[in-house]
Amino acid sequence: MFLGAAAAASDGPLALGWLLLTVLGIFFIEVAKNASGELFDFDSGTDLAVASEDRSPFSGGKRVLVDALLTRGQTAAIAVISYLLGIAAGLAIVAWREPGIFWLGVLGVACAFFYHAPPLKLSYRGWGELAVGLCYGPLICSGTYLVQRGQVPLAVPLAAVPLGLLIAVFLWINQFPDYRADLGAQKRNLVVQLGRRRGSVAFAWLVAAAFACLALLPLLGLPFTIWLGAVALPPALTATRILRAYPE
Repeated sequence: MFLGAAAAASDGPLALGWLLLTVLGIFFIEVAKNASGELFDFDSGTDLAVASEDRSPFSGGKRVLVDALLTRGQTAAIAVISYLLGIAAGLAIVAWREPGIFWLGVLGVACAFFYHAPPLKLSYRGWGELAVGLCYGPLICSGTYLVQRGQVPLAVPLAAVPLGLLIAVFLWINQFPDYRADLGAQKRNLVVQLGRRRGSVAFAWLVAAAFACLALLPLLGLPFTIWLGAVALPPALTATRILRAYPE
């Protein structure tokens, strides 16, 4: 969202109140997604199946229910209230600022809920990585810009493609510690479908695609300052090298 805000700021002053409401709306939907995801992953057995040695701050689920940090009712309440607050923020923007944001909001909320929830269960069927890359990249960036400027030039979603790919890559690498649990729970994300060795090769290609897109963006009219994103290249290469050496 801050990439979208920065792009909007380059074209004129920001409406800070509407930017704050946009940030809050996205924040509440993110909280809601995580809370509802806890419920569905717990019910599927995925979180219960993660071995202690496979847990990390970025994998193995939030373990809110597994470790009894919250009750099921509390988690459900957080999900419902957060979805309602996020949707309310979006509808306020639609009503009093930018009606065009409606369908982007519908797509975002649908991806958030059905990332874990039936009948789509995107993260269980190999569509979660695409949903994450789309939503955290072009969708949020374009939506934030649209609220500020009332239109979205093609350069805005294009600028967010490398970001979306890198966020998908972050999700991808953190599926490796969960591989056995996901396989046992029939959570067939792309790492499970490909296997860890082929999944590590695909990871390398995704990293390469992200930085290739970044390199090409100035040819499409974006400023060369977009190349500042290359600061993420060294850690990305390090992660790729380690994963290729130790995919199991």
